[in-house]
Amino acid sequence: MKVRFSLLSLAGLSIVFVAVLMSAAAALAQSADTGAGPFAALTGVMLLFVVVFGLAMYIYTALALQTIATKTGTANEWLAWIPIANLFLMLSIAKKPMWWFILLLIPLMGAVMAIIVWMAIAEARGKPSWWGILLIVPVANFVVPGYLAWAD
Repeated sequence: MKVRFSLLSLAGLSIVFVAVLMSAAAALAQSADTGAGPFAALTGVMLLFVVVFGLAMYIYTALALQTIATKTGTANEWLAWIPIANLFLMLSIAKKPMWWFILLLIPLMGAVMAIIVWMAIAEARGKPSWWGILLIVPVANFVVPGYLAWAD
């Protein structure tokens, strides 16, 4: 599997990062306090960390979901990279009805439905269904997609 980014998309992503950091730093630097500069710099660094960590987790989850779709023989595995469409891919891997998509968008119901869908995805991969329940555990929820994708 090859992942390619065009030069234009990387440039656009860099511009977005710089714009977000500059706007946060400019908003915090307009304070009347003379000691606001270090606080603005710390906020910019923290914001950069959150954005980079979020992007890394998105790429990791999309790769895992695409691999799961490939191994289960589900069509349109490229849907793993599109933010809302990956929910439809998850439902098709789990062999659940597509109208469950609406249930995934309801705030508290969505968390319960996501666990049920991940349990069905684990069963589709031939793993025990309790792997889907591990999404509740804070650090284990990072491991579950990778285990279901790359463990044989």
